[in-house]
Amino acid sequence: MKMLRTIRLDASDEHVFAPAAAPGELAVSGAFAFAAIEPEGLAGKTRQAFANGFLGLTSFGRATFVAVTEADEVELEAAREALARHFVEHYGAPGLAEARPEAEAELAFAMDLAKDALLNTIFTVWRGIGEDGGIREAFRIVEPTREPQHARVWDVVEE
Repeated sequence: MKMLRTIRLDASDEHVFAPAAAPGELAVSGAFAFAAIEPEGLAGKTRQAFANGFLGLTSFGRATFVAVTEADEVELEAAREALARHFVEHYGAPGLAEARPEAEAELAFAMDLAKDALLNTIFTVWRGIGEDGGIREAFRIVEPTREPQHARVWDVVEE
């Protein structure tokens, strides 16, 4: 199945997010983490995580970029359980049984973003507060090229 996975194009995430997600983690949008935060309370690395960060499901750090990759059911189940535990430990979910459907919904949203995209498509997120006070998200997509981007400059010829 297609899923989002954190990637790094450079080391900037280490300086922008606290903590930064490691490359290769399955990821979700993670907007839920900001549901109870007042926009005026967003500053520094928290503001950057709100505005542009995907949530890695191993470290629960943030990443600027995710790419569409394949994930098997074992990986997805591990991510589902990790996210459900995260909901219990950090967001007050009463138990794993109650947290699992919410974790499943987060994963389903990420999988829905990825389902029609080519493998290696890169996503970024922009997040802000709408006029109604709710969180709004917009995703930018950079598709992998299908055509060579450079002209052929030599040929290899057998002698």
